[in-house]
Amino acid sequence: MSSVGACLDNAVVERFFGSLKNEWSLNIVHLTRDTMKMDVEEYIRYYNHERLHTTLGDLTPINYENLQSQVSGWT
Repeated sequence: MSSVGACLDNAVVERFFGSLKNEWSLNIVHLTRDTMKMDVEEYIRYYNHERLHTTLGDLTPINYENLQSQVSGWT
């Protein structure tokens, strides 16, 4: 584990929340917490199941994980 404040610890989470903020939530008006919660859940589904990630060879995270588990033999 790296020292306190090291950027690599939070890189994945920071990338996700940056995408959530810039690609999704800035374009939608949320009237209640419930609608915002449902919208964030929809974005998470989109992010993991539909959005292609260039760092994963233009695969979705779910497809990439499934491919890796097939190659490694993990189920």
